[in-house]
Amino acid sequence: MKEKGLIQVYTGNGKGKSTAAIGQAVRAAGHGYKVGFVSFFKDPEAFGYGEYKSLEKARDKGFPLR
Repeated sequence: MKEKGLIQVYTGNGKGKSTAAIGQAVRAAGHGYKVGFVSFFKDPEAFGYGEYKSLEKARDKGFPLR
């Protein structure tokens, strides 16, 4: 039997959506799940999203990111 996946979508005004989504992705990956992460931003570097900086640091320490 094929395993079922889970899709989570975070939308709306205000803050916290990116942080919540990245936190869930990191948590699931830590438990051994396969994780895909897609985000749509105008320009993450221009806005200085700290979540992405954290992911870059994790990648540098060996956390597998593509």
